Amino acid sequence: FTKQQKALALAATSTATLAYTLSPTNTKCDDEILHAPTYPWDHLGLVASYDCAALRRGFQVYRQVCATCHSIQRIHYRELVGVTHTAEELVEMASEVEVVDGPNDEGEMFERPAKLSDPLPSPYQNEEQGRLANGGALPPDLSLMVKARHSGQDYLFSLLTGYCEAPAGKELMPGLYYNPYFPGGMIAMPPPLNDDGVEYEDGTKATISQQAKDVVQFLNWCAEPEADSRKRDALTYMTVIGMTALATGYYKRFRWSTLKTRSISYVK
Repeated sequence: FTKQQKALALAATSTATLAYTLSPTNTKCDDEILHAPTYPWDHLGLVASYDCAALRRGFQVYRQVCATCHSIQRIHYRELVGVTHTAEELVEMASEVEVVDGPNDEGEMFERPAKLSDPLPSPYQNEEQGRLANGGALPPDLSLMVKARHSGQDYLFSLLTGYCEAPAGKELMPGLYYNPYFPGGMIAMPPPLNDDGVEYEDGTKATISQQAKDVVQFLNWCAEPEADSRKRDALTYMTVIGMTALATGYYKRFRWSTLKTRSISYVK
């Protein structure tokens, strides 16, 4: 291709892309969803860490509210040690749950109290039971929900606090609720949070927004439990690299100073 042909092809491609982006169909589909605003989450800073008090409150909201329908199968009790509770508290908490284990020496399955090595319990024994209890809709697992949705924690916070009355002319199907942040505006999950719906152990006032903030931070930790250690390691690595660069620069100037400052004279 000549330069002129390449320029024409590039111009045509750019025009087609712009026309597709501004097409009425895309605009209409985008208008049906209210995009979540961006919130200033403290734990997202370069040198910021999770607030363990907020994680403990968020875990409490999950246990008392969300766990009735949703599971977090990728998190085990042992991973919560030192994050939300002490080992003794989690051992006592796990012992209240019966899990199916086995087979035993007789080849039969049996129930036993959960241990720290067990994952957080699921509200349903299988997928079919979950669908039957929720009118055919299976509540998703929340282990990676922050990563699975666009805008992550901003979307989840907006969804939990965004329930409201449907606007005039918006007809809702039976059993659905209006939430402008959910695609289509109609969601089968009823509003899960209420003011003073839980009683925080530390005395924090349990408003809807406070509960949503805490449980979203806990779900963010579930999706990235290694975030704090990754930031700490990155800071260590960058510090070592910086010191190495300074030492290398100083050695280079010292080693080559005699060669770069020498003067060569040619005598006939």
